[in-house]
Amino acid sequence: RGNLVGVLTNGTAVLGLGDIGPLAGKPVMEGKGVLFKRFAGIDVFDIEIDEKDPNKFIDICKAMEPTFGGVNLEDIKAPECFEIETKLKEICAIPIFHDDQHGTAIISGAALLNACELQKKKLDQIKIIFSGAGAAAISCARHYVQLGVCKENIILVDSRGVIYDGRSGINGYKREFSQPANTKIRTLADAFIDADVFVGLSVGGLVSQQMLKSMAPRPIVLAMANPDPEISYPDAIAARDDIIMATGRSDFPNQVNNVLGFPFIFRGALDCRASCINDAMKIAATMALAELAKAGNVPQAILNAYDLPSLDYGPDYIIPKPMDPRVLIYESVAVAKAAMDTGVAQQPINDLAAYATRLERLA
Repeated sequence: RGNLVGVLTNGTAVLGLGDIGPLAGKPVMEGKGVLFKRFAGIDVFDIEIDEKDPNKFIDICKAMEPTFGGVNLEDIKAPECFEIETKLKEICAIPIFHDDQHGTAIISGAALLNACELQKKKLDQIKIIFSGAGAAAISCARHYVQLGVCKENIILVDSRGVIYDGRSGINGYKREFSQPANTKIRTLADAFIDADVFVGLSVGGLVSQQMLKSMAPRPIVLAMANPDPEISYPDAIAARDDIIMATGRSDFPNQVNNVLGFPFIFRGALDCRASCINDAMKIAATMALAELAKAGNVPQAILNAYDLPSLDYGPDYIIPKPMDPRVLIYESVAVAKAAMDTGVAQQPINDLAAYATRLERLA
């Protein structure tokens, strides 16, 4: 049990495919299990649940708690995913983690920290716009606030435009980042004007070069729609020569890939028998990734895999490569330490240096 994670889904929000159901979503969950094992040595049972009612889904998950050391919720649509995770965290004594929300937030948060440092922007002063207002976007916005971004400087844009007070069809989660009713910013194009950061969690091809040209000097663009980003990397760098850009793709610099998060977060949580994955642990994971990108000495095997002569901290390298074996050590140790510091580790690790050495052998 101490090395077993349940990957649970109802298949209502499979990445790039939508509500395809639990059976059709099973190959994705099986793939998730392979990544857990390959990157962190964690065993997985993938469980596809044919149930859309949040309360019934919660009851089923709770009944399986004795089986697992932790649960990774996957591909559950918003807003039900918020209700499901929140309730399970309240009633379960094991880590409950919805990766579609928090994984994206943690890794993109590391990219944001380093990009702001390189672009000489202060977190509490930047204006951020989000394209997309689903589970990942709202979780990212919340996480960025934890990192130091001013909540009032975040603009959320969904398929109907900017989220603002009094607009119809806004659920409570979107309302958390609602603009004042008298805002003159009503469209995505409006929001781009003088923005410092664009965070894309929507659909490909939504952003034009003209939109990028309207951003503030030294912009940061995290265009993470899959498989195609909101604006392509070549179009973005052609529009702005002062840009730092990340996407969800491996064929361009700065890939924001959730595999940089969930295997190592659960590794650290399981190894100290954490009762949850709290905000401090998520922040620790973000900080560890940001630190590793600046550590230098990227292993030669990684350079060979990406056919690169070198890889140094800078605009084209703001987050580690997913295959870097050092991620396991940096992130898992940071997460375990944060769990112990916040009192949720039920079996604290007495010697973190020795723990890091054990992880090196696993990597």
